[in-house]
Amino acid sequence: MSTKTDLILGCSGQDGSFLCKLLLEKGHNLIGLSRNKKNQFVNHKRLGIAKEFEIIEGNLKNQATIENIIAKHHPDNIYNLAAQSSVGYSVIDPIDTIQGIVLGTLNLLEVSKKLNYCGNIFFAGSSEMFGNTTIPATIDHKQQPENPYGIGKQTSFNLVKFYRKYYNIRARTGIFFNHESHLRNSNFVTQKIIQTAKRIKRNKQIKLTLGNVEVIRDWGWAPEYVDAAQRMTESENVKDYIICSGTSHPLKIFVEKVFEYYDLNWEDHTKIDKSLFRPNEIEKSLGDPEPIYRDLGWRAKEDLNSIIENLIRLSSK
Repeated sequence: MSTKTDLILGCSGQDGSFLCKLLLEKGHNLIGLSRNKKNQFVNHKRLGIAKEFEIIEGNLKNQATIENIIAKHHPDNIYNLAAQSSVGYSVIDPIDTIQGIVLGTLNLLEVSKKLNYCGNIFFAGSSEMFGNTTIPATIDHKQQPENPYGIGKQTSFNLVKFYRKYYNIRARTGIFFNHESHLRNSNFVTQKIIQTAKRIKRNKQIKLTLGNVEVIRDWGWAPEYVDAAQRMTESENVKDYIICSGTSHPLKIFVEKVFEYYDLNWEDHTKIDKSLFRPNEIEKSLGDPEPIYRDLGWRAKEDLNSIIENLIRLSSK
């Protein structure tokens, strides 16, 4: 069993929770950081890892907090999965979104430089920094973010590259494309679709209201994506990678498949509300997973059908 110590920043979100479970299963010692220690950590309870490791209350915006934790615990690996992850909310409150992403990244990098930290650091990037991708995005794809969340992730990505090059910090960014699980809350469209379809099965008078269902996304399964993050972090080759499935589907296909599961015709129970259309909506998001497969042997295994089946089965628990 491994005796590595990992620091997980953002340990109670979807990705942080799955990563904690994965690392615990590998025998790692964990230290978690959360903005609110009084949080009930519902995700940890659902995954059966509640109270399995120490959680410290703190905020990435406070550089002293990060410095004290690293100096005290000397983690082998640091995973930065903190910051709010809703694109919609980022448009409502761009200041909080960008400050959370960029200042958190900068504080962690500056502390690492100050302490001469020699361990590995993983930063969670996002496909939102690319904007529309008419061809599968590689790591060098043109960056055209269409919202504050994407702008924050783009800045974080570039800061990581800068500190890696000029200060030899062992930091890398894993650029996550859309990845789902039953830990997503109803603010995310995939959970909204599933929960509403389940209600419609019981009451045909209910309608599912959606915006643009023609948008195309590269969807994956979150537990698989944190496995990619862990492989990246512990690789001797410190570089950035795209984490994606390499296949994409229109949102309306996702909706159709969910409703088929409940023996319903989605068009009979869905209302398109143009007020929900975003002015700068990304029409297509698709990544190229070949580099991470070639270098690290990682490939997404769950396809859209199995992702939907997992979501429906696990969301009911």
